[in-house]
Amino acid sequence: MTVTTAPALSRSAVFGDTATVAPRIVHLGLGAFHRAHQAWFTAHAADGADWTIAAFTGRGPRAAEELTAQDGLYTLIERSVDGDRAEIMSVIVEANRADDVARLKELLSSPETALVTLTITEPAYRLTPDGTPDLTDAAVLADIRALRDGRDPETALGRLLAGLAARRAAGAGRIAVVPCDNIPDNGPLVRTGVRGLAEAVDAELADWIRAEVSFVSTSVDRITPRTTDADRETAEALTGMHDLSPVVTEPFADWVLSGDFPAGRPQWETAGARIVDDIEPYERRKLWLLNGAHSLLAYTGILRGHTTVAEAMADPDLRAWVDELWDEAAAHLPASLGLADYRVALAARFDNAQIAHQLSQIAMEGATKLAVRAAPVLRAELAAGRPGTASLRPIAAWIRLVESGTEITDAKGAEIAAALQTTDSTRALLALVDPGLATDDIVAAVRTFPAQEEK
Repeated sequence: MTVTTAPALSRSAVFGDTATVAPRIVHLGLGAFHRAHQAWFTAHAADGADWTIAAFTGRGPRAAEELTAQDGLYTLIERSVDGDRAEIMSVIVEANRADDVARLKELLSSPETALVTLTITEPAYRLTPDGTPDLTDAAVLADIRALRDGRDPETALGRLLAGLAARRAAGAGRIAVVPCDNIPDNGPLVRTGVRGLAEAVDAELADWIRAEVSFVSTSVDRITPRTTDADRETAEALTGMHDLSPVVTEPFADWVLSGDFPAGRPQWETAGARIVDDIEPYERRKLWLLNGAHSLLAYTGILRGHTTVAEAMADPDLRAWVDELWDEAAAHLPASLGLADYRVALAARFDNAQIAHQLSQIAMEGATKLAVRAAPVLRAELAAGRPGTASLRPIAAWIRLVESGTEITDAKGAEIAAALQTTDSTRALLALVDPGLATDDIVAAVRTFPAQEEK
């Protein structure tokens, strides 16, 4: 551990006092991406001083403990080829443990709270593909019983529902829920999930949610790697203050939102966000081009011994495969999205070696991610009478890694383990990504990939 004599980051040290504005946004899933993205857009909005955030961790308590010790402050380091630039962020005024349901209820019971944003990762929603609560999930069933009995739930949506029930009881008025995870149609999906969970608990609560709670769809984009000890040293060098929990990100940031904000929202568009009527094309562009290429680089890159996105992009074969993937995806996207410029910008971002975006981080949750990043393009290519070789490649590389015993964190670990025990693990793993892809032709195509992928 680095020994430092620099003063600890605190509101009194930075601003001379500890006064804050009461939070109007509640966030579930306090992590680096939220602090580099939604918090950044809020802080940089023209009226950002009027909008602060009370955040709750997604898993362990560490982020809450570190930020609480710093009065919610943290250093945001924008890292580019031109060097590092630091900004001390003050928009988070509370950092709470995920299990502090009492405080969540208190915050959502306030009429001043206008928004709940979420970055909890796709698996944490615990929903089926059509958005309904997964009633085969023991944690979901336990939450339904807890909510019926007035006990604190343990899943993210269970806790959100407990907070919404408290808001209804307090007569605090309408509110918007804004999921910010990389899921297609995330607003309608989470709406279906929350309403379905409410119907299993209290029909009157479900009716209130239908009338009083809006669900906003979003597309989010900002590469944010894990923070390292070296990043903490950089933060201190740039600010002269010791920060337990800085965040490193790229200069680029994009946020597209579509939906109703019945209790108001920050003027995010003044910070560069886009408010649109139809978000689907933007979602598909981001999922298929950026996220799809990330998954391709992760699985093929790990097979070839690379560790970061920039390393993988420097491999001529992988770079060519990214271009092939983008060609396939672009054939199924509107030209009005400015795809050529978007691809040039993505390549430059991937080439930024100053951002050490770990392939192992991107590789997590492959079964869920590939279902929305690669499978839709592959299906579209097959429907057009083409083989979809480029969009099949990340799926095939993931299967190759899983079958080789490479350890990859995945919420579907039990299903993956079961697939590996079948007589045809390739077919079973394909079915985990998309049951419609587990055909003889595609299984045979996947089996031609391993020798081509490894260097």
